[in-house]
Amino acid sequence: MRGAQRTALSLEVGGSHFDAEVMVTPAGLLAIGALVSSILLASAVIVRAARASR
Repeated sequence: MRGAQRTALSLEVGGSHFDAEVMVTPAGLLAIGALVSSILLASAVIVRAARASR
């Protein structure tokens, strides 16, 4: 995978309009994946601790 990945979104709801465009490099995709993985692992630990305290 070479270069940046790019996507765009245009959304209109009621009278509001929203446009967004994102460019992410391969290193950025790895960083995003690591961040999401750590959030999921941390939330699993919190849920387990909450269940154990009951």
